Amino acid sequence: MKVKKVVMTSNCGAIGFSKKTSTRSTTEEDWTTLEERGLSIYEKSKLIAERTAWKFIEEEGNGLELTTINPVAILGPSLNPHVSNSFVLLDMLFKDKWAPQLPLNIVDVRDVADLHIRAMTSEKANGQRFIASCDGQISLFEMAEIIRKERPNLAKKLQAKKIPNWLIQVSALFNQRAKEGALMLSINRNISNQKAKEQLGWQPLGTNKKVLLATIDSMEKYGLL
Repeated sequence: MKVKKVVMTSNCGAIGFSKKTSTRSTTEEDWTTLEERGLSIYEKSKLIAERTAWKFIEEEGNGLELTTINPVAILGPSLNPHVSNSFVLLDMLFKDKWAPQLPLNIVDVRDVADLHIRAMTSEKANGQRFIASCDGQISLFEMAEIIRKERPNLAKKLQAKKIPNWLIQVSALFNQRAKEGALMLSINRNISNQKAKEQLGWQPLGTNKKVLLATIDSMEKYGLL
């Protein structure tokens, strides 16, 4: 049987990490540049992989259709204790002494799965990229306040205090992790998920709060807090 279509899991880092202004929303039309200062090895790998996939389709695809799904940080319930790298964001609140005042875009893993299925089964998705994200954004310390209110048994475990943003910017001059943090602070967090909604009828069921609490409950279940 001939493969007719591929739905590839890319990353929003391939879209929005070179867009610093908020004059308009970040959309699927945007691309991160490989030379972006502070771009992590992981984000570079995702960017190169997606660029290569689209180039292959253009030059050698021979009728093969491609769709890419570009999720932001994926959270939500885990099936086992082996959690994804996105959970490190919450680890900072519980295990680090300091954490950046970092705005985040997150999405529930179940909503990402739903978007993949919609992309697989709709011809409208052919040749397109789709951002997977909850509506709006949430900061690490907004997350901490929700945890204190909704899961008070975990409140005492929250350790991190705020690092001033200027300190991260200064540290970025000589520290790679700080460079990555400085980039995260600088990018436009006004990310649009309208394309998936309008073209594929996708609607994220998880709000930022619901996604956070589902993640926290999963981490607690597996003894990760």
